[in-house]
Amino acid sequence: MNRVLIDTNIYSEALRGNDYVVAKLQSCEIIAISPIIIGELLSGFKGGNKYQKNLDELNKFLDSPRVQIIQLTFTTADFYSEVFTKLKKAGTPIPTNDIWIAASALENGLKIFTLDKHYLSVAGLVFY
Repeated sequence: MNRVLIDTNIYSEALRGNDYVVAKLQSCEIIAISPIIIGELLSGFKGGNKYQKNLDELNKFLDSPRVQIIQLTFTTADFYSEVFTKLKKAGTPIPTNDIWIAASALENGLKIFTLDKHYLSVAGLVFY
């Protein structure tokens, strides 16, 4: 089963009509999204001049039966602390939000779908 956690850039590229991203998403049975990603998207919407249009599109996406909002839990925080510590020791830090996203993927056994290469530094992540 194709169960993926999408990164913010995947959502954005899908809306732009990126054929590669759209085709990959169409083959997914479950598309998970984190509250962290939703927060990044809402921040971007509020900085732009199409807030309501963007919000409506996001709500339509979130209403899809294939889309699941995953929760952040104590276990997510534990995964976060492990990823953060390993990256710090290796001298390969990545943005804090992306550590949370990676921790969510690890906790939930999800493949991560992203265009960001820095996730390659996170041990144990499986990519889609």
